[in-house]
Amino acid sequence: MNRLGALRFDNAFIRELPGDRSGKVHSRQTPGVCWASVSPSPVSQPRLLAYAPEVAALLDLEAQDVTSDTFAQVFGGNALLHGMAPYATRYGGHQFGTWAGQLGDGRAISLGEAINARGERWELQLKGAGITPYSRRADGRAVLRSSLREFLCSEAMFHLGVPTTRALSLIATGDAVRRDMLYDGNPRDEPGAVVCRVAPSFIRFGHFEILAAQGEHDLLRRLLSFTLEKHFPSLGGEPQQRFAAWFREVCERTAQLVVEWMRVGFVHGVMNTDNMSILGLTIDYGPYGWIDDFDPGWTPNTTDADMRRYCYGDQTIVARWNLERLAQALAGIAPSQSVLDEGLAHFDTMLQKGMHSMLAGKFGLRDWRDGDAELVADIFQLMQQSEVDMTEFFRLLALVDVSSPHVNVLATAFYHEEQFIQERARFETWLTRYAQRTGAEQSGSAERTERMNKVNPRFVLRNYLAQQAIEAAEQGDLKLLHRLLDAARTPYADAHPADLIAKRPDWARHKAGASMLSCSS
Repeated sequence: MNRLGALRFDNAFIRELPGDRSGKVHSRQTPGVCWASVSPSPVSQPRLLAYAPEVAALLDLEAQDVTSDTFAQVFGGNALLHGMAPYATRYGGHQFGTWAGQLGDGRAISLGEAINARGERWELQLKGAGITPYSRRADGRAVLRSSLREFLCSEAMFHLGVPTTRALSLIATGDAVRRDMLYDGNPRDEPGAVVCRVAPSFIRFGHFEILAAQGEHDLLRRLLSFTLEKHFPSLGGEPQQRFAAWFREVCERTAQLVVEWMRVGFVHGVMNTDNMSILGLTIDYGPYGWIDDFDPGWTPNTTDADMRRYCYGDQTIVARWNLERLAQALAGIAPSQSVLDEGLAHFDTMLQKGMHSMLAGKFGLRDWRDGDAELVADIFQLMQQSEVDMTEFFRLLALVDVSSPHVNVLATAFYHEEQFIQERARFETWLTRYAQRTGAEQSGSAERTERMNKVNPRFVLRNYLAQQAIEAAEQGDLKLLHRLLDAARTPYADAHPADLIAKRPDWARHKAGASMLSCSS
């Protein structure tokens, strides 16, 4: 209990940037500010369902602190610790390619910025904690379904090595939340929950966009200065040089982020500019998913089913487009347009380098050579045509003996045996080419396997697994939730229970929540 009470808060965002301190929660426009004071709405029976010990340790908390009743009260939204000063932030964004105006934290409330014993700054944010001035016509709540998915995915992505926000805790509220999950006119009451998200900052592209769109250029400069001082302190030089280095860094981090998504087969699902972190973190886990059978055109988002704007294969394109919107917002305060153009060009360069390095790693190649692009494109086309599981394929490919390659090694990656039989000859031909390419490097088979298994996960949080955990948790059974959290800690290890690394079963192919998802939460 002393450790909870000893958390030290330095709420720089609300101290150094203007805000609306009225405390009014009715939906409204808030011009001229970056945030608005708002308190979490109390819940009836806050109860801890799960927590991440690794994230608790970032805050210098131990198990007895997190499992205490006080913790559930605070991180369920019923109480505040000394130094907490809750607020919601104002931002805008382009949603599905269209400017949406003011958006803001509609169901997220930041409690403050905690400084740990190592001097690190961690913003604590409750998602699903009630109405804010930016909730528009919504209730500011979240259901267990979406909260459990965000909690698990945040930690799964971290352990995969993907830049991400973290999740401290998942707390049931004891209250029902009414949602129409499929937007088909059949709403139902679902159990409510609150996730505590943790990150150095939740500043998004949209925080800059709304200020530019409203012509608030002085405030835009203040936000930029704050961001540079608090989150990019290593960037020095004259103001113009510092701006150029900062935008270049944002572009580079964004390129690195999307490369990591592509590496593990992750699809964000809703890459609106308001869901893009200025720090290059994965943020806002909504209708996300992992590729099962390889399909570059797949999106997990039912809202995007027709456009497929945010499908797996186009995430690199959208990342560039989003950076262009950020550059557009910054144009009024940038030293020159050339600085922005140079940053975007740097994104292109780093994306290409990153993709080549990432693909070389996935295929066990020491470097990227002329001709590798064709080799990779050919197998991806074969995988798509033959309905081959992406995660399974790369772990099996690592086992192929390139001195005597045999296609049978890949058989279990196929979703249908008849497809394997039908396409066997084409895969054999490709394997021969692959063996010749890897054999030219003269690296040992065991060494290649080890290198590939460090970048190709054995365990990923497939949607059907998360859905099973949700259905069990709604019935009070948390065993699968905790099993998945435990598996997520060692995603590259070979030793995982068979039921957690199995390909998507047929029953999950079209089941709501187990394949595609809506934005409803």
